[in-house]
Amino acid sequence: MQYEGEYKKFRDNMDEVILNFEDHLHSIRAGRANSAILNGVMVDYYGVKTPINQIGNISVPEARLLVIQPWDSNIIKDVEKALLGSDIGITPSSDGKVIRLAFPSLTEERRKELLKTVKGHGEEAKVKIRSERRHAMDEYKKQQKASDITEDDFKDIEKDIQELTDNHIKGIDKVIQAKEEEIMEV
Repeated sequence: MQYEGEYKKFRDNMDEVILNFEDHLHSIRAGRANSAILNGVMVDYYGVKTPINQIGNISVPEARLLVIQPWDSNIIKDVEKALLGSDIGITPSSDGKVIRLAFPSLTEERRKELLKTVKGHGEEAKVKIRSERRHAMDEYKKQQKASDITEDDFKDIEKDIQELTDNHIKGIDKVIQAKEEEIMEV
């Protein structure tokens, strides 16, 4: 088919939406220690803003404990300051060599808040998928008007694009369901 290249572009864009959505959900704390929650935390490392995962080792020795061991122990205070200034919602504790982040158990109220947040981000991702569908259909309508594709081709394309959209929406629903199960796990 002559439209295969453009179709691939729209499919790749939809795949990218799901990947970004999954990455964003990793930063939502679900009661278990997960180093992805630190993505985006920047430490002032001798005057340069540096991602926290580039200044030391990050490990998860227990289900609810995250340990950060900076390679340079002189920056412990800077790391603590960066963690306190971030939106992770956990107060760090330090012994001068390592920083510990203890993840508290989630209350039922907090779990419900997190579920609302996850569902809200899921709806945003679905809107982006539908927007990609609209862009694709607009592109193919232009081609049909320019007589680059036939009306029968356009109908086939429309069906394929809708199927692609439905599959990606189902993919988002699966990601939401998995995160809900993780959040509700006690």
